[in-house]
Amino acid sequence: MSLNFLCIIFFSTISISFNSADAQPVDSPTPSSTCIGIFLSYSYTSGYPIPPINPPNQPYRFESTLTILNNGLDELRSWRVFVGFQHEEVLVSATNAVLADGSSLPAFVGNGTVFSGFPKSDLKSAVETAGDLSQMEVQIRLVGTQFGVGAPNVPMPGNISLANDGYRCLIPTFEGNNQMNVCCIKDPGFKTNITVEDQAGDLVIMYDVIRSYDTNYWAQVSISNYNPLRRLDNWQLSWEWMREEFIYAMKGAYPLVVDTSECIYGPQGRYYQDLDFSTALNCERRPIIIDLPPTRANDTTIGKVPFCCRNGTILPSNVDPSKSTSIFLMQVYKMPPDLNRTELFPPQNWKINGTLNPDYQCESPVQVFPSRFPDSSGLPTESTAIASWKVVCNITQPKQGTVARVTSPRCCVSFSAFFNDSAIPCGTCACGCKNNSSQTCSVTDAALLVRPDILLVPFENRTIETLEWYKTKGFSVPSQLPCGDNCGVSINWHLLSDHSDGWTARITFFNWGETDFPDWFAAVQLDKAVSGLEGVYSINGSVLPGSKNTIFFQGFPGSNYLVAETDGANPKKNPRLPGKQQSVISFTKKTTPNIHVAKGDGFPTKVIFNGEECALPTLLPISGNKENSANTLFHLVTVLAFLLMH
Repeated sequence: MSLNFLCIIFFSTISISFNSADAQPVDSPTPSSTCIGIFLSYSYTSGYPIPPINPPNQPYRFESTLTILNNGLDELRSWRVFVGFQHEEVLVSATNAVLADGSSLPAFVGNGTVFSGFPKSDLKSAVETAGDLSQMEVQIRLVGTQFGVGAPNVPMPGNISLANDGYRCLIPTFEGNNQMNVCCIKDPGFKTNITVEDQAGDLVIMYDVIRSYDTNYWAQVSISNYNPLRRLDNWQLSWEWMREEFIYAMKGAYPLVVDTSECIYGPQGRYYQDLDFSTALNCERRPIIIDLPPTRANDTTIGKVPFCCRNGTILPSNVDPSKSTSIFLMQVYKMPPDLNRTELFPPQNWKINGTLNPDYQCESPVQVFPSRFPDSSGLPTESTAIASWKVVCNITQPKQGTVARVTSPRCCVSFSAFFNDSAIPCGTCACGCKNNSSQTCSVTDAALLVRPDILLVPFENRTIETLEWYKTKGFSVPSQLPCGDNCGVSINWHLLSDHSDGWTARITFFNWGETDFPDWFAAVQLDKAVSGLEGVYSINGSVLPGSKNTIFFQGFPGSNYLVAETDGANPKKNPRLPGKQQSVISFTKKTTPNIHVAKGDGFPTKVIFNGEECALPTLLPISGNKENSANTLFHLVTVLAFLLMH
């Protein structure tokens, strides 16, 4: 056999081998493998109609899977994903995630919602895990109800995107009609100096684990108020245990309901057979926690916690920094498989509210660097929490589809001026009216104008004098008199003077209720006048820090109570007297040369009392009608004399 023949055979074999290798099928890249950032996928898996039968708006069960995969170089901490639901969806269950706004399931999500991770809130990268998908990926299985989209159509969301700062998502792609894929990459132009630790809101709640054991741990919960114009009274704090935990002991606060029956008859009782549940405090999945009264502050059993025990009052720090935070301690027992001192999970779905306070929406807890605390022994050292989570809560309006807290303001404002003998009182039903009010008074007609001194008289005692005054003025009276304002607090803003160099106003606070207001405060917004503020004389007043249009008022130390209504000198003849505080306020026009005080610039555009926005009149006193100056002076002297007498 010749050498040439052998070479031909050899190279032919090599060629056949290469051709065979080239002929092997090659897997095409998957959508996830081509994403070099955070890969998101929403896949609809099944659904079917459910009762009731309603063809125009038929409800359907839907099941779907949301996948988040970290294909980037960096760890994704505290992941958050927006899903643009658009078919009136009601979410019933979600594994490995919670709603970022703190809502409990079932929840209306038809306008879209943001999910955050629980218990796995962080997704590591392939680089730091050698491609371990269990640490890089999380899948959320969703079950809920949607309306109107039946087979063969598929109820897909409008879009999905990563809600973490610093990322931008590309245009979604589709696989068939039941899967949406999105790749989100880091935005090189994104810059922020705000870290998770620095993020603030109207309220910030810290959940710090300060001692940890295999079966239980002690947590310190602190609630801090960062809004300069809002407060909480009689706060109630709640959350949702996600892993069958229960509260065994507390200091500085207490459950609204002490009940351990769910433990005794549940898995907790079966596991902790030797634990005395008669001394435990609460086993509810969603407990409600309340502050303790001041009388328990030094109680060695449930007190002795700094910043506790103020009946649930949290003030703005600019009112009193020592009362702007509430703190309590809590012993929490865990359940399997979390029986390890390092297996720590915060509760979810936080909610907080107070008595006639704003609505707050709390985000999901975000793990932050462990908090540091001054050493309790007085040594110049700090102790560190074992683990810390931060919950940010902001004042918000209830979203569509939820049951809103239906309340009216508890305060209102009246206007009067030196150039007009008619005062504009608080509006009809400014703070709400009773259901049967329309049978005795008009809930729609505007409030009757009154003499300024009549503002000092309870509404039920104003009728006779007001009707006589209307007769003297020649004003027409409606057949059915308008209802009162029903406000517990009213505030009168009176223009005292207006001259070329400056002007003055007087503010008076009236408490028509049966309860004192300790540590009261108020804020008055004047859009064009605040830069000319010269002085506030009988109460403490100054420009609100960080604001250019708001004056902040509060009582001086020792007189910071707005007392309740009291009987007159002769209860059988004299009407009851409101608690009141007042002050004259002076302004210069040097810094506001273009201000038109009498035409409206001298009246507030917003007034807040104790964190509650007050109802304002819809009209202003006008200066077009000249009046007898002696008559004006008489009314002013009457009002001042009445105030000085009380």
